[in-house]
Amino acid sequence: MLTVGVDGSALGNPGPAGWAWYIDDSNWAAGGWENSTNNRGELSGIIEFLEATKDTTHDASILADSQYAINSITKWMPGWKRKGWKKSDGKPVNNQDLMIQLDELMTAAKAAGRTITFEWVRGHSGHPLNEAADTRANAAAKAFQSGTSVATGPGFNLNNSDSEAPPSASMPAPELKPQGTVTVHTPLDKELADKIVQRAQQRGATPHEELARLIQAGMDAEYTTDE
Repeated sequence: MLTVGVDGSALGNPGPAGWAWYIDDSNWAAGGWENSTNNRGELSGIIEFLEATKDTTHDASILADSQYAINSITKWMPGWKRKGWKKSDGKPVNNQDLMIQLDELMTAAKAAGRTITFEWVRGHSGHPLNEAADTRANAAAKAFQSGTSVATGPGFNLNNSDSEAPPSASMPAPELKPQGTVTVHTPLDKELADKIVQRAQQRGATPHEELARLIQAGMDAEYTTDE
């Protein structure tokens, strides 16, 4: 299960705008437009993540601070689709083009056996994945505003072999440098590896950083009793 933060940003709303999704520093992307809205940024962050992972088997928990985006996908979309993408008053659904894309991507994910869930998080409340996505979406909007290049990110770099939880059963610990460089490899139970990855994503850290933190905490607890 991947946990990903998504966000959108618009300077003026409408105005220079950006979108972003973020898993960790090796897996994120951002982009935007010269003129768009915050809602389109939010929806596009979700679309771009689903596009980036559509050929994988990864399940995903998508964290967003937009109730509009989440409710559109989880509550309102089936009714809109039955009515030909029109609202109850007969008018076209707002952001209809993006809603159709989302419906197609969610349908394809379900057909592939993937589970995609959504969770609302309060924006600007310190959640590491939300903050990381917000920072990148806002930077993209500011780049379009100033006419400078956009930091688009490395994209998605976890393949299906990383599947249910990178790292795998043999998980390299971070490098330790007391005197020189040492790399440690240790086998891990899959359930434990899953938990480490999940906690790392919640903290906005890499799995290696989370493992290093656990090792340090264990050493502090174990070795202090020997003193």
